[in-house]
Amino acid sequence: MGTINRRDLGLLVLRVGTGAVLAAHGAQKLFGWFGGGGLDATAKGMEAMGFRPGKESAIAAGLGEAGGGALLALGFATPAAGAAAAGAMAGAVSVHAPAGFFAQGGGFEYPAFLGFTAAAIGVAGAGRLSLDHATDHVLDQPWVVAVAFLGSALAAAAVVGRRQLQEDEEAKQEAAEEAAGSV
Repeated sequence: MGTINRRDLGLLVLRVGTGAVLAAHGAQKLFGWFGGGGLDATAKGMEAMGFRPGKESAIAAGLGEAGGGALLALGFATPAAGAAAAGAMAGAVSVHAPAGFFAQGGGFEYPAFLGFTAAAIGVAGAGRLSLDHATDHVLDQPWVVAVAFLGSALAAAAVVGRRQLQEDEEAKQEAAEEAAGSV
């Protein structure tokens, strides 16, 4: 394996830290661990945030975070893991965006940071201290990077776009009902 260098150690620390945070968030959604609400509460929350159907949205978000995070921490299938986590965070960013950038005011700073970090790891690769390296990078090929990030971007755009269309339609309906009530 050769001498371990600072780059590989840095990637290991970054992968494990980011992956653990993402996996914990996903476990909150899926299983109710670490003070989370579990799948039923997450599904209701997803519905309230405009992601429909709520249960399927909760499962997708939870798997993107928990699965992507666990794979990032292990350094296995790193491009797909980074893309999945980044896609899940794109949905979270869309929810927090109306509150601005900074997390202090409810903004999208935190999910954006997690998403960009996961994406960067997915593009850069896991380094030599990883399962990708141990498996001769079978799931860490340039074509996997392209396919994973394209698929994740298309899925995130579809989900966020669908949510926006539903929100716009609900706003129009509320405005029409309000206008009808004031006449």
